[in-house]
Amino acid sequence: MQLLAGFFTRLVSRYLPDAYVLAVILTLLTFVSGIIFTSSTPVDMVGYWGKGVWSLLTFTMQMCLVIVTGHALASTKAVKILMQKISATVHQPAMAAAVVALFSAIMCSIQWGFGLIVAALLARQFARHVKGADYRVLVAAAYMGFMTWHAGLMASIPLVAATPGHLLEAQTGLIPVTDTIFSSYNMIIVAALYIILPIVAYSVHPKPANVVTADPKLLKDEEEEETPLKANMTPAERLENSRILAYFIGLLGLGYIAYTWATRGFVLDLNLGNLLFLALGLLLHGSPITYAKAIKNGAIATASVMLQFPFYGGIQYMMEHSGMAQSITHWFVDASSAETFPALTFFASGVINFVVPSGGGHWIVQGPLVIPAALDLGVDVGVAAMAISYGDMWSNMAQPFWALPALAVAGLGIRDIMGFTITAMVVTLPLFMGVLFFLV
Repeated sequence: MQLLAGFFTRLVSRYLPDAYVLAVILTLLTFVSGIIFTSSTPVDMVGYWGKGVWSLLTFTMQMCLVIVTGHALASTKAVKILMQKISATVHQPAMAAAVVALFSAIMCSIQWGFGLIVAALLARQFARHVKGADYRVLVAAAYMGFMTWHAGLMASIPLVAATPGHLLEAQTGLIPVTDTIFSSYNMIIVAALYIILPIVAYSVHPKPANVVTADPKLLKDEEEEETPLKANMTPAERLENSRILAYFIGLLGLGYIAYTWATRGFVLDLNLGNLLFLALGLLLHGSPITYAKAIKNGAIATASVMLQFPFYGGIQYMMEHSGMAQSITHWFVDASSAETFPALTFFASGVINFVVPSGGGHWIVQGPLVIPAALDLGVDVGVAAMAISYGDMWSNMAQPFWALPALAVAGLGIRDIMGFTITAMVVTLPLFMGVLFFLV
C-alpha cells in the first residue's frame, strides 16, 4: 500500500495543479464540451455559467462558518485540553493516522461538516505531539473519513428521498430511511469503512526516512491576549469582556437547538451544526471580544472556499442546463441490466461528481433518469438512490471540492494529500462492488 500511495503521490505532485487552477480548467472543459456535445450555443453556455456562478452562495457561507466557528471552538482551552488528552494516548506515528481516520469516519457519518473540521483539528494535534508523524498522511486520514458521509445520518439523497414533496415522489412515493441509511447492506458498508480506512491510513504512513513533518508555523496556536483587570477596564471594555453577554447568546443558541429537537425530533443540518459550534465557542471563550478575535484568526482559512466554490457553482449549472450530466447518466443507464444497474449507477455518479460535487445536485441530475430506469428493470429504488450516494462519496477522494475546508484548517494544499486519498479510493472499490453486486 505504501508503494501504491507513493505512486499516486508522485503522480499528483507532478501533474495535479492547484485546486483553484483545477476549478478553472474544469470550467473551460465544461464550457467547450457543452458546445461540442450538446445543442447549446456559446451564448447559452455563457448564460448558464453566469447564472450558476453565484448559485452556491448560501452553501459557501455555510462552509465558511463551518471553518471559522470550528476554528474558534478549537482555540478554547477546554477543547485544546481534550485534543491533548486524545493525542497523548497514541505515540506511534502510523497508529496516529489510523486513529484520525477512524475518528473522522465516525464523526462524518454523524455530521459531515463537523467531522471534517474536528478530524482536521485532531490531525494538527497529533502532528504536534507524535514524533515522526507524517503531517500529510494525518490530514489525508482526516479527509478519508469523509467517505462515510453519504451513508450516514446526514446523507443528502436518502434524506431528501424520504421527505414529502421530493423531486420523484410521484413515481416512487417516499423512500423510507429504513430502505437506505438503515438498510442492512448500508450498515455493512459503514462498518467495513470503519475498519478499512484506519488500516489504509496506517499502511500508507511512510517509513521514517520519507516522513514529511509539519511546518511549525502551521501548528502554532494564536497568542492569547491578556484580559485587562476589571478595575482598569473602560465601560466599553467591560461590555466587550462581559461573561453575561457571551453566556446569554451561547445559551440562546443551545436553547434553540433544544427547541428544534423537541418539536421536530433529532435533526442536525449545517445550520444547526454551525449554531452549535457558535454557541459552544461563545460559552467556552467566555467573552464576546475573545470570541470575535478567534473568529478573525480563523477567517483567513476561508479564502480557498470563497474563491473556488463559485466556479463549481458555474460548472454545476452548465452541466445541468446543457444536458451533459443527464447524457452521462443516460449512457450508463442504457448500458445496464438489472444485475449491473447498481454498479454502473455508482460509476456514473463518480464521474458526475467531478463536475457536480453537490450531493443534492446528484439527485437533481441523476434521479430523474436513474429512478425510472430502476423501476423498469425491477431494481429497488432505495438501492438505486444509495448507488448514487456511494459513487458520490467514493469519488470524493479524488475531488478537491470537499477537501478544501479540511485543508484550510490544516494549512496544506491538495497535492499534499491526494496521493493518499486516491489510494483509499482504490482500496475501497472492491467493498462497494461486492455489496452492489452481491448484497443488494
